[in-house]
Amino acid sequence: MSAPTQSMQAIILCGGRGTRLQEETNLRPKPMVLIGGRPMLWHIMSHYRRHGVRDFVLCLGYKGEIIRDYFLNFRRHNIDVRVDLATDAVTMLGSTQVDWRVTLVDTGAEAMTGARIVRALKFISGERVFATYGDGLANIDIAELLAFHVSQGKHATVTAVRPSSRFGELLLDEHVVRSFIEKPQTSAGWINGGFFVFDTAAIRALPDEEDLSLEAGVLSALAAKCDLAVYKHSGFWQCMDTYREMQVLNDLWASGSAPWKTW
Repeated sequence: MSAPTQSMQAIILCGGRGTRLQEETNLRPKPMVLIGGRPMLWHIMSHYRRHGVRDFVLCLGYKGEIIRDYFLNFRRHNIDVRVDLATDAVTMLGSTQVDWRVTLVDTGAEAMTGARIVRALKFISGERVFATYGDGLANIDIAELLAFHVSQGKHATVTAVRPSSRFGELLLDEHVVRSFIEKPQTSAGWINGGFFVFDTAAIRALPDEEDLSLEAGVLSALAAKCDLAVYKHSGFWQCMDTYREMQVLNDLWASGSAPWKTW
């Protein structure tokens, strides 16, 4: 675990509606969908923590009150408790080793991904910040990702992956993104896997506009200026857009060999 990651913060996008997973998202925001009995968000944050990151800024939107309640009552959700119904006294019967610092930010019910990150930046203190979506798991080496970003001298780095489905295609030239095409209908090659590093100065210069998209706006503009580096990850990566993908992740966890498990 490297010292640079220990001083870093991570922004996690948690505000989308998750319309393709309505079996679950009618009841809760997608980052709170359970994988192995724990919210997807818990798995993402645990992975970052394994690599030294413990300070998180969560961009809330759709059903954000559920995420807020989870963290405000984190110990009660995660350890045994005894409740005396005569006095309403609550006794904690254990402890948790979790040492995360979590900032819960209401970034708006309808804001696009770029706007959410811009609105979260007032809670970011460093010159660089990690960022990712609240619905994807991977076994990415976060410290290596940061070291790569620093070595490239660009204002942003995106992790490229090769999944079985296509989302946002990256046209690459060695370690630089030459173009960014969000959700092409037919394509091949590397795609946007999330797990970003941003120089905060570049993000602070962006307008706080409700319809600012991280993908079609911020990343495309950076790619057009050859200012978006790409970190190629050939290991495990899986998003959770659909019920089938949720089942895949739960099956992996139940098998005892979840590739993203690092503790």
